[in-house]
Amino acid sequence: MATLIRHGRLVTASDDIPADLRLEGGRVVAIAPSLPPGPGDEVHDATGLLVLPGAVDVHTHLEMVTPRMATIDTFESGTRAAAFGGTTTVIDYCTPARGQGLLAALADWHRLAERSCIDVAAHMCLLDADSATLQQMPALVRDEGVSSFKLFMAYPGSLMVDDGALLHALRTAAGLDALTCVHAENGPAIQALIEDALADGRLAPKFHAATRPAELEGEAVHRAICLAGLAGAPLYVVHLSTAQALAAVREARGRGQRVMAETCPQYLFLTDREYARPGFEGAKFVMSPPLREAGHPETLWRGLADGSLQAVATDHCSFCYEVPAQGMRYSKQQGVADFTRIPNGAPGVETRLALMHEGAVVRHGFSLQRWVEITATAPARLFGLYPRKGTLAVGSDADVVLFDPAERWTIRAAEHHSLADYSLFEGIELTGRVKKVFVRGQCIVDGQQWRGRAGQGQFVKRGPSGHA
Repeated sequence: MATLIRHGRLVTASDDIPADLRLEGGRVVAIAPSLPPGPGDEVHDATGLLVLPGAVDVHTHLEMVTPRMATIDTFESGTRAAAFGGTTTVIDYCTPARGQGLLAALADWHRLAERSCIDVAAHMCLLDADSATLQQMPALVRDEGVSSFKLFMAYPGSLMVDDGALLHALRTAAGLDALTCVHAENGPAIQALIEDALADGRLAPKFHAATRPAELEGEAVHRAICLAGLAGAPLYVVHLSTAQALAAVREARGRGQRVMAETCPQYLFLTDREYARPGFEGAKFVMSPPLREAGHPETLWRGLADGSLQAVATDHCSFCYEVPAQGMRYSKQQGVADFTRIPNGAPGVETRLALMHEGAVVRHGFSLQRWVEITATAPARLFGLYPRKGTLAVGSDADVVLFDPAERWTIRAAEHHSLADYSLFEGIELTGRVKKVFVRGQCIVDGQQWRGRAGQGQFVKRGPSGHA
């Protein structure tokens, strides 16, 4: 049975045209000004709606577990929430246990991801870059379709690698046509500031931000760019949050270096004023990097406008504010007496597309095509998914979003599908809302009705990454 979407306004990164779409066999099979329904077609009327490619979120942490904490969203709940927000593909971070082989870690990740409701792909985190680790990277790219690797310049003693390891990883990834992603903050300097704060008894959530100043993100991004230049490797900066970091990216791109970066809605819409909330409420906004001072968000909006920033992802890393039935390890309350024990991260996978319509199109005058580009097309291109994902063309996957650009609504965590009990954006009024979502031609979201099921998502092997 085919699906026919009629009378809509098709918007991709390059087009804005009235068109009908026919979906069959999981793919887009026809696009034309007018397509007649065939016998047995499931017909959806898109009058007054935008017809968009499914959004692609390239930064999530689902079922992430450490010895002390775990994210509350499973692959089932997190991808269901993503679907209600118009995201039809996520690239999730697979993090090995210390000493675990990369292929074994990916096998564990696959077992968790089996209950995904939308399509999923994987990045691989590298906790070191010794010869044994580097030797496993070709198999991941060649055989497993994992063509991006993440390294941390923060969190000494747990996740951080030194500059030499980062240089080795950059060189190896470049030789594989893979992309190196970096969490760029100066970990040792931050650790020194944290130790000073603890010694002085500065333990409230606001000191999380105070010990991770903007200058230490800017410095780390500049250093990562220098190392990538030495390695002749492309570089992708995740969750960029500061003017200093953006300036380093813009300068590198201006001299022709292949440096790309994403930012996140929280850094575009919120500032460090949230840490001044009464009591422990500032813990809801504890993430790394932290929210920044006023001025940084507008600089980031300018970076999206001029192309210095290529993508908007969520860094969906969800914990509860209160203690859920699953236990304390899923809650921000672990850090009520010490900000260093507050789990870093926040939910966001369900609100990205609508937030970016409000911020980019309504408030900042971006074109609809640019909105689609930063939420779907550029992420798919950069990470080896395009043109299967990120666009609507004959032959592409039939991942489609019907979006009402005029509907007004208010973000309420109580209406979300994540297992997290709060939203960073509670009470923000938006113009534009997801109405229907199709994954490979099947309608899985119809208004507030869930028509999907756990396990229907597929793992997507990716091609070469790092190409604009």
